[in-house]
Amino acid sequence: MSSICLFAVPPCDESLIKGLIVPLRSIFQVPVEMRLDGTIDPAFAFDVYRNQYNSTSVISAFLQRFPDLDGKILGITSVDFFVPVLTYVFGEAQLDGPVAVVSSHRLDNTLYGLPANQELVMERLLKEAVHELGHTFGLIHCHDYRCVMHTSTTAEDIDVKSERFCPSCEAMVEKKKGPANNHSK
Repeated sequence: MSSICLFAVPPCDESLIKGLIVPLRSIFQVPVEMRLDGTIDPAFAFDVYRNQYNSTSVISAFLQRFPDLDGKILGITSVDFFVPVLTYVFGEAQLDGPVAVVSSHRLDNTLYGLPANQELVMERLLKEAVHELGHTFGLIHCHDYRCVMHTSTTAEDIDVKSERFCPSCEAMVEKKKGPANNHSK
């Protein structure tokens, strides 16, 4: 894996994407870049009955647009995502594949009638970005509640965990990155 490419999926606050670059680079120890080409308009994934967007459809669109990209793709948006078996999701990823998507929609306190807190949105978005990218490295949900790979069904669940992998999950990511991408920390 050579890099992580971040794409805005409109609507999206580009400052949130830019705020992910340095921490993702630090956590994964690979180049991270924001790409302006090839963004996906999620309108095709909108479900009028649910008033939400199907995250799996957005992942499929990225796979079609970039079939040969060497690295990982992370699409970032503020639309409300769902998968058919769940009421909502914060994000979704292809397990052991190249594409993940995350949404800031349910990470924002104002959705829950609380005061706006942009710093908390950014913290939650980073954790969800790392979590979904972890799935692209083949990681499943971790039992360690502090590990970023611990499952989150509410925004409060995200607040409890770290933005880092536990030692076991970290070792699996390093193994998947391969020797050409392993850097001493």
